[in-house]
Amino acid sequence: MDIFLIRLLQFMLAIGLLVLLHEGGHFFFAKLFGVKVDKFYLFFDPSIWKWDGSIFKWKPKNSDTQYGMGWLPLGGYCKIAGMIDESFDTEQMKQPEQPWEFRAKPAWQRLLIMIGGVLVNFLLALFIYSMILFHWGDTYVPVKNMTYGMKFNTEAKALGFQDGDILIGTEKGEFKEFSADLYRDLSEATRVDLIRDGKQMSLTLPGDLNLLGMLKAEPSFVRPLIPAEVDSVMADSPAAGIGLQQGDKIVAINDKPVDSYNEFVDQLGILEDMMTAAQTPADSLKIRTATIVYQRGETNDTVSVTLTPELKLGFFVKTVAGIYEPVTKEYGFFESFPAGIKYGWNVLAGYVGDMKYVFTADGAKSLGGFGAIGSLFPPMWDWYMFWKMTAFLSIILAFMNILPIPALDGGHVLFLLYEMITRRKPSETFMIRAEYVGFGILILLMVFANLNDILRWLGYM
Repeated sequence: MDIFLIRLLQFMLAIGLLVLLHEGGHFFFAKLFGVKVDKFYLFFDPSIWKWDGSIFKWKPKNSDTQYGMGWLPLGGYCKIAGMIDESFDTEQMKQPEQPWEFRAKPAWQRLLIMIGGVLVNFLLALFIYSMILFHWGDTYVPVKNMTYGMKFNTEAKALGFQDGDILIGTEKGEFKEFSADLYRDLSEATRVDLIRDGKQMSLTLPGDLNLLGMLKAEPSFVRPLIPAEVDSVMADSPAAGIGLQQGDKIVAINDKPVDSYNEFVDQLGILEDMMTAAQTPADSLKIRTATIVYQRGETNDTVSVTLTPELKLGFFVKTVAGIYEPVTKEYGFFESFPAGIKYGWNVLAGYVGDMKYVFTADGAKSLGGFGAIGSLFPPMWDWYMFWKMTAFLSIILAFMNILPIPALDGGHVLFLLYEMITRRKPSETFMIRAEYVGFGILILLMVFANLNDILRWLGYM
């Protein structure tokens, strides 16, 4: 429960900040061009019975704008006078046009008002990335320094990779760290450079590997090889019961040789698959009873152990950062801005490039809602990860909002560009109908994404 609350608080704080600043971008340009803003709300405020849906509201003296917070945390809105938006206030549009209304302003001013939110979110992400680099620097383990090499799955080995290969880079450049970018580069590469048995060599790749398939594969296409060496043992665990100690190495489980912690985890995964077919407690107990061979010094010991119901032995190994010495590149205040801009741009380019997978069956299943987004935050409060995730969500919010879908900023921008090119405004009837269609599409996408979360939680996906 504590982990859930910590993630929820981080998620709500990040989304609240991003929504406020996004709507603030619209608000800024509206006020700049003398457009009246009727309401500025964090979260939506649909009325319930006799309640208007506002948790609180406030209208400053001599102000046209009512500020408040709604009860439905699905975003926020800035209700701009004389504009067809998600409020569907058609009565206002039936009144004579006023000079302080959105519809009375030149198209270029309306365009800036509409892109204000996206512009703020994009600039905010670049600013946060810059400040992250200034405050924390860029800390990572270079892939070429991972001297134990990598662990590959069957698909990767069919392409010529071998366990223990130390990856260097592709024709696109040297790998920096083990991340989604490494997968992305491998999926697009026609050549990969690596070190095998102390000698540098290259492999030929097809150049069109399925990135989503590589990421979703079990076991993964490629992972850093982690030695199966015990670093610490959980108290009162099966590992403690058989006397495992720091420095012991697991060399086999159920007569299956183990060359790494990766392989040990894969073998536990096989047991998990077997557990789904167990019909009686006796069947489950039989699966949980494993034979472990571990090495201490020069001696191998074989023991029988009953794993936990979750099929855990109860020991920890060192992480990648614990095995290898991370490097940190520090940035001065002014140096951080070009570096942050480059980092943010690479994040956006990678995200946009991966959008093609959304239109595949596996990609659609990978869509996630609020639960999936919330789970990206760490289980313990970590300001570094909080700001990194906030910047990432800010870029996503900017990109998603600029998509040419009615009811999103991008839909309004599309119609404004049409008006600027043809010198004709789309009719108000058309705009209202488009808004309804766009809003319906967004609701369906939201339901679909959150349904995926529920199905994953129930174990059906």
